[in-house]
Amino acid sequence: MPLTFFTWTLAFLPVLTVLVLMLGLRWGGSRAGAVGWFTALIVSAAFFGAGPQLLAYAQVKAVLLSLDVLYIIWTALLLFHTAAEAGALTSIGRALTALTPDRMMQGLLLGWLFASFLQGMGGFGVPVAVAAPLLVSLGFSPIPAVVMALVGHGWAVNFGSLATSFQTLLAVTNLPGELLAPDSAILLGISSYFCGAIVAFLADGWKGLLRGLPAVLILGTVMSVSQYLLVTNGIWTLGATGGAMVGLLVGLALTRLPFYRRAAVQNTPTAETRQENGRSPRSLLLAVSGYLILVVLAFGINLIPPVSRLMSSVQLNLDFPELATRFGWVTPAGSGRPIDIFGHPGAILLYSSLLAYFIYKKSGSYTSGAEARILSKVARGAVNSSLGILAMVGMAVMMTHAGMTNLLAQGLSLAFGPVYPLISPFIGALGAFITGSNNNSNVLFAVLQMNTAQLLGLPVPLILGAQTAGGSLGSIMAPAKVIVGCSTVGLSHEEGRVVGKVIAYGMLPVAVVAVAVLVMVGIGSP
Repeated sequence: MPLTFFTWTLAFLPVLTVLVLMLGLRWGGSRAGAVGWFTALIVSAAFFGAGPQLLAYAQVKAVLLSLDVLYIIWTALLLFHTAAEAGALTSIGRALTALTPDRMMQGLLLGWLFASFLQGMGGFGVPVAVAAPLLVSLGFSPIPAVVMALVGHGWAVNFGSLATSFQTLLAVTNLPGELLAPDSAILLGISSYFCGAIVAFLADGWKGLLRGLPAVLILGTVMSVSQYLLVTNGIWTLGATGGAMVGLLVGLALTRLPFYRRAAVQNTPTAETRQENGRSPRSLLLAVSGYLILVVLAFGINLIPPVSRLMSSVQLNLDFPELATRFGWVTPAGSGRPIDIFGHPGAILLYSSLLAYFIYKKSGSYTSGAEARILSKVARGAVNSSLGILAMVGMAVMMTHAGMTNLLAQGLSLAFGPVYPLISPFIGALGAFITGSNNNSNVLFAVLQMNTAQLLGLPVPLILGAQTAGGSLGSIMAPAKVIVGCSTVGLSHEEGRVVGKVIAYGMLPVAVVAVAVLVMVGIGSP
């Protein structure tokens, strides 16, 4: 179909529908995704020549792609709630805050390092839900506490949650992780410095930022380098987790320096406050045991060749025939994305959850009815996001198979040309803001960005790195995440104020990534 303003608008209509419903009418991702899916179905069939066979195969392929992501979402939430029900996360957070009375360092430890670690392990709103109340318990005001927890973990979203967002990027583009990981890690590593600097500023103003710059530079470097080394060696599922863990260890060492041990009386909770906020942990090792198991299993399964081969020996995969529209747009025959049943990141999370449950159960950390509460919270947290992913993946696959995404890419390449690298991260951020998820942003826009980069002769891995880095940082501004944070610190009617502040601070790392992309295009991406 030829590119005209009318055909381009038709191709954009499903995405526009999702934008209007989520951004304008404040619909959730599952409802807006369902309407977007139906719009794509009608438009692709009525105007782009997609027949019943093409649409049917597109949906089968979409379900297979969705399962790759949903396997992680459900099991990541299971591990989180297994640990949270035992009081493990609160114990870890309090142990960190007891290490230093310095207001700025407490902000970095909880709002940046601990929130990033939580994103690596669980994600899906967990960092702000856990870190923000802990910051408030230390004397931080609720609004800055929520903003710190949101901005602080933005750099860790893409390779967090066992690399769910990155797995989605690989699934929808059908490109190998070895190709896409380096540029994504570089851009997110650059953004990590600015996430930390913003947290230091929010914690203690300009004086806190100046005093915290050495710590921010050291911690940003060790986290970004650790993440880069992990993801470029095929262990992207532990990219954010490993980076944040190294950051936490170095951060703990920094708290022993006299420069970062000065008292901040106004911010140090009294013994009475600590008692009101919960019991002291009986054992920090017990609290972190579930996550230690995850790290050991993930590294072992990924790095020990015989184990890796054994775990990847059983796969779910389907072969798809060549599909074509009435107007001649062809999708070549090929296999779908294989899913390792026993070696998948979701499987590793499941093993870790079961082992952690037995450890916490044996130690007496659970009260009566813990199992039912864990499963109920997992279901409540995963159902809506699962429905949204299924709908939006279905919409994106239909658009790709009907040639609509390619038409959109042609239009963007003509409209923006040489400055396209500068806006590519903002496209990713917009997608995450409106859908509430970097996963969904990659589903909506990754193929579009890939096609546009190919048309403009730009490096595809770099532009896709810009897409997912922008989506990672944009996800922290999503109203859904803000609502989660506000609900945990008593700001149920202040979401609008918080969204405004998060956008004001959160756009800075996105802009930095945009400039970095433009520079890397100019000098040649490594």
